[in-house]
Amino acid sequence: MSPCAPARPLVLLLSGPNLGLLGQRQPEVYGRATLEDHVAAARAEAEALGLQLEHQQTDHEGTLLEAVHGARTRAAGLVVNAGALTHYSWALHDALAAFDGVVVELHLSNPAAREPWRHTSVVAPVAHGLVAGFGGLGYRLAVRAVAELLAQRRQEGP
Repeated sequence: MSPCAPARPLVLLLSGPNLGLLGQRQPEVYGRATLEDHVAAARAEAEALGLQLEHQQTDHEGTLLEAVHGARTRAAGLVVNAGALTHYSWALHDALAAFDGVVVELHLSNPAAREPWRHTSVVAPVAHGLVAGFGGLGYRLAVRAVAELLAQRRQEGP
């Protein structure tokens, strides 16, 4: 990249607990693709849309919170698949609420079609939208949603 070229906006893809087991854990619910497969698809979509994509997976709530806090000064958008933390982590809710960029909540399965405890998302009130139930396609759709919302913000101006 030349020194005069504008930097591509950064999207941080965050994967919460147990997502490192994708491809092995409940393939009837989550499919056979690995997390690495989904990240590669998201990265390819981001590149095609002129975005950079970084990914972080953690099984620890505090590490996820630190990633959100760190994104405040460097990322334009977040795609968050928080796994089970989606349903009870008010700390994650608060961290996302302090992020000024675009936030898209992501799930491979459709939580509304699953166990009742999965029907509530504490992430939803602080996300711009939700992509759920599309399996691996959801990763590309979530990145595209971030790109579209960032473009809208640029058109609307400060």
